[in-house]
Amino acid sequence: MVTAIVGGNWGDEGKGKITDTLAQKANLVVRYQGGANAGHTIINGYGKHVLRLLPSGVFHAHTTNIIAQGVAFHAETFLKELSIFHNEGIPAPKIFISERAQIVMPYHILFDEFKEERLGARQFGSTKSGIAPFYADKALKTGIQLGELYENGLEEKIKDINSIKAAQAQAVYGKGIPGTEELLLYVGRLKEKLRPFVTDTTALIQAALAENKEILLEGQLGALRDIDNGIYPFVTSSSPLAGYACVGAGIPPHKIKRVVTAVKAYSSCVGAGAFVTELFGKEAETLRQNGGDSGEYGAVTGRARRVGWFDAVASRYGCALQGTTEVALTLLDVPGYLDSIPVCVAYEIDGVQTTAFPPPQKLARAKPVYTHLAGWQCDIRGINRFDQLPQKAKEYVRFIERQIGIPVTMISNGPKREDIIYR
Repeated sequence: MVTAIVGGNWGDEGKGKITDTLAQKANLVVRYQGGANAGHTIINGYGKHVLRLLPSGVFHAHTTNIIAQGVAFHAETFLKELSIFHNEGIPAPKIFISERAQIVMPYHILFDEFKEERLGARQFGSTKSGIAPFYADKALKTGIQLGELYENGLEEKIKDINSIKAAQAQAVYGKGIPGTEELLLYVGRLKEKLRPFVTDTTALIQAALAENKEILLEGQLGALRDIDNGIYPFVTSSSPLAGYACVGAGIPPHKIKRVVTAVKAYSSCVGAGAFVTELFGKEAETLRQNGGDSGEYGAVTGRARRVGWFDAVASRYGCALQGTTEVALTLLDVPGYLDSIPVCVAYEIDGVQTTAFPPPQKLARAKPVYTHLAGWQCDIRGINRFDQLPQKAKEYVRFIERQIGIPVTMISNGPKREDIIYR
């Protein structure tokens, strides 16, 4: 079976833990889009780790991990993550990178920084990891595939690309970028280090499909950050949808039988853009401090996440885009400190209520319509059966389930791998 594990909201929904958990029975874990701009936090027997490029199956010796062609591959991050495994005595993961995956080059990161600096107060909240310039070059067909590192003609290609990049940097931003010789030295240093990992991953995946292996597809960020269907322009530059795995990993659409969408029991968001249920002041800080595994702060950036109450309108929309077959409700342990928990069940836009998620132009004017559910006001970590949860916690799960219209089959009630309830 092929299972996609994706996000139903703005990202940071706890997908890493769900992938790490399900990978215990998986043969392949495939990362199919995004880059090193966001991290998946995993807490297991090896401690706490934030994975930026490594797939979340790397802690399982039996699992083959693949970084597929849809990923923005930042080689230095990949090598650094592998070195952490080595330094901490964690068994080296079995991992391969698609020869079709393209490299995030130094100029991509610089152009990302230049643009945010120029935008000033109007910036997108980019992590400045080069993601947008990388995917722009991919669309312009000026990207560099990993397989090209081992073929003739790379020097001439980099020379041509860099002459254009240098002119753009100077004309638009008044900035300089590394010269051609520096870039050739950069890719030359990477070439041999990456050689053991670069292969035809499409062939590996197709062979696994033919043998009916268990395959997990791991997405980055969430549905509301999708470049076509999300809160544009405050989105990522690839598609975090399960359907994109057909492109990013070369998976036939009919092979994806199960789509597990992670949805938080409240809302959080890193970066700019409309966020209808956002909280401010002391109320926000209390939820932020109680949230996540050690507070709601970006796994990669360390930035304080924006936080708010559960948004049924946004979550229903996100799950629909993902083609969700089941929901993994994460961080249920967090909102239990409240005696009354608000849940957004509709938006009011220009005096009219709607339960449909609007396009970005209208979303900015949306106001949340809340209903309130009773809190359970106790610690539910360590509970591993649904029938053992407090009655009010069970009612909260069932209410969310009815609002989304999709069964909640997994409930995460703590940061560790074992803090999970199956229904």
